[in-house]
Amino acid sequence: MLTGIDKRPVDGPVQVTAPASEGTGEVGLAGDRAYDVRGHGGPDQAVYAYAREDLDRWQDELGRPLPDGVFGENLTTAGIDVNGALIGDRWRVGRGVLLEVSCPRIPCGTFQGWLGETGWIKRFTRAARPGAYLRVIEAGEIRAGDTVGLVRRPGHDVTVAVAFRALTAEPGLLPLLIPIEELPYYVRDVARKRSGR
Repeated sequence: MLTGIDKRPVDGPVQVTAPASEGTGEVGLAGDRAYDVRGHGGPDQAVYAYAREDLDRWQDELGRPLPDGVFGENLTTAGIDVNGALIGDRWRVGRGVLLEVSCPRIPCGTFQGWLGETGWIKRFTRAARPGAYLRVIEAGEIRAGDTVGLVRRPGHDVTVAVAFRALTAEPGLLPLLIPIEELPYYVRDVARKRSGR
C-alpha cells in the first residue's frame, strides 16, 4: 500500500502552497501527497506539524528511535506546544509562509500499520498529543531551521488537544467546537451531529 506518511528531512527550500481542493491527494508541500484521499489532504490539512518534544516522549515509551517525519509530519517543531496551540492560531514560518492551525490529526489504520505498533490508535488517542494540521494562508518557501512565530491568536480558548479529545474520547466537549469558525466545516458538522445541536 502506498502511503504519504514516510517523510524525510530535506536540504534546501521547499515550496508551500494551498491545495486547491479535498479528495485529490493534494497537500501543501511540493513533492508530498496523500494517497488515501478520503479524509486526508486538502486545504484544511495542507501541512502537518508535530513537536519534537512529543516525538521524544514517544521514543522513550516505545523504546526505539523516532526520526523527524516518522509520524508523517511536514514540520517537526522545537520549543512550540503544538497541542496547546489554539485552533485559528497563525504561525509565520521563515520569512514568507503564513499557516493557520485548523484541526488535530485523528489517527488512522495506515498510521498504525506504518508504525507497526499493536493498539497504536488507542494508545495515541489516550495520550492526546495529536499534533496539528494547518492551512496555508500565505504561500512561500520554508527550509529546515526556519523560525516559527505566533502572529495572531483567535478570541477563544479551544486548543488542538481539546478539539482532539472532543472528537475522540470526550464527546461532552463537542459543543465547544461548534462556534469555532476556524475549524473545518466538516469538523463542526460532526460536532453538531454528535452533540445533537
